[in-house]
This record gives sequence, C-alpha cells and structure tokens, in this order.
Amino acid sequence: MPLNDNPDGWRTALRLVRAVLDAADGGARETARAAAFDFLRTSDRKHLQSLAHLLRPGTTPRAVQAALVPLERRDRRARVTDDTMGVRDTDAPDAIRNPARYAVVADNIRSAFNAGGIFRTADFFGAEKIVLCGYTPGPENPQVKKTSLGADASVPWERAADVRDAIDAFRAEGRAVYALETADSAHDIFAFKPETPCALLLGNERFGLDPDVLESADAILEIPSYGCKNSLNVVSAFAVAASMFRKAFGD
Repeated sequence: MPLNDNPDGWRTALRLVRAVLDAADGGARETARAAAFDFLRTSDRKHLQSLAHLLRPGTTPRAVQAALVPLERRDRRARVTDDTMGVRDTDAPDAIRNPARYAVVADNIRSAFNAGGIFRTADFFGAEKIVLCGYTPGPENPQVKKTSLGADASVPWERAADVRDAIDAFRAEGRAVYALETADSAHDIFAFKPETPCALLLGNERFGLDPDVLESADAILEIPSYGCKNSLNVVSAFAVAASMFRKAFGD
C-alpha cells in the first residue's frame, strides 16, 4: 500500500517525517519540516496532532526522531502484525451479538472505570444484560462511556434502586442468583455447574456484597487464589466468571 493511501494518515505522516531527516540540505529540510508540521497539525486524528509540536520551527533532529518512533511502530504493526499474522482490530457489528442467558448485577461499584470495564466484559462474553444498583455509575458518566469502548450501546442495561429489588425481579423470572465473592462458604467457581437462566452479583470494590445479599444467593462463587492476594479487581474477577459461564452455557 502506498504511504499516502493509508486511511488513518499514519503512513502519510511517517513518509513526511522521514523526509525531514532525509533532506540533503537546510532549505530542503525546512520545506520538509513545514510539510510534516502542517499535516500533523491539521490531522483529524488526535494521536497525530499530538506529534505536531515536535516539528515546530527550529526543531532539532532529536525531536524529529522522537516524532518518528511512534509512527514507525504503528507502521511496523500494520505491515507485520496485522497483515501477516492476521490480527483483528475491528469490532463486529452489534447485530451479530450472541448473548447467553445470564445477567450481571453491579452493586455499588465506586469506580467509573470499573463500571465501564464491566460493560466491555459483559459485551465480550455475551451477557444478556446489566443491572446497575445503588451508586454504580452508568453510561451517562463520561468515564464509563470511554472505558466501555462502545459496549454501553451494545449491552442492554437498566437500573434498580437496590440490589435486593433486582434479586426479587430475577426470582420472579425464575432465575438462579449467584454471588461472586470470597467467603468461607463459597464454591470453587471452576467446579460449579451454574443453572441457566441466572444472574451474577458483583459487589463494591472494597466491601463486597452485603451479608444479607450473600445469604439470599443460591450460591456464592469464588475464584481460587494461587498467590498471596485474597481477591481480584472486580472487572478481572467478572471476566473469569463470565468466561466460565459462557463455556458452561455453550453457544
């Protein structure tokens, strides 16, 4: 592919910045610098715009090299990793989403980044929907929307004022309710056979789920630790559980 045919502008930028270093004399170098600077400055890609300051008038060869490094890395990935190794970097259309019959309940999740991560993980492993309880932030929060990478639009979600209301609603639907928590009475999640349809409860990052909520669950599921730490980040823990649920419920 010719350098200036790359749709996102990376290869055009790479060609222009290389031309600055390859210029034979001061006049040609200044012409090349101005062309590279104008291209980067006016790009509609923020990551290219961020390199423009390195090509300002009076720039040094060291600064030009600093601009060249991320461009060469991106070009190398496009030519070797993506094209040669078949790495996919394009999301599938929402229309082909294939959910399994398990819902996720996020109770009093403090971090907007964790809430966004739950959305992204729920989309990836095909959760049916998400119920946000308590003060868990939703997609109206810019950090949730940013971290979810668009999954807030592909995964159905709703709110419940209290996690107990969500549990009651799932019971009325005939769903089993499982809590993901570290507890003495918990089952090893890898040895457990979940029923479908079901709901999986995720609790606060520090305090977990309330004792009465744990007591009301059909089972408490725990990810066994092989290290010193007692637990995982809530998004990491959910990813492990979601992967297991997806495997248990099949395609």
